Amino acid sequence: RSETIVHPLPNLDAEAAQGQLVFAEYCHSCHPGGAAGLGPAINNKPLPGGIIKFQVRNGLGVMPAFNKNIISEEKLDHLVAYLKKIRKNDEKREDNARQATASN
Repeated sequence: RSETIVHPLPNLDAEAAQGQLVFAEYCHSCHPGGAAGLGPAINNKPLPGGIIKFQVRNGLGVMPAFNKNIISEEKLDHLVAYLKKIRKNDEKREDNARQATASN
């Protein structure tokens, strides 16, 4: 399990900020802060944007499918941008932890 994101992500561009709103509306209840909840953690999955879009559109396991009437293509692009920011934030946090451990 990855840690949840408890602080605002730094440097969210307009697209990722819109994606954060999409995430809050459709994803957060099962993937709180990107971490595991009812669904698996998604803040540490190195999936390409196309795979993320496929999973959102088609669902996976108990995850429902979100068609274009629910999440538009534009909103889906914003969501992918936000998920990439979550991943980068998670990778940065892990790098900082490794550096702190190595310096001790």
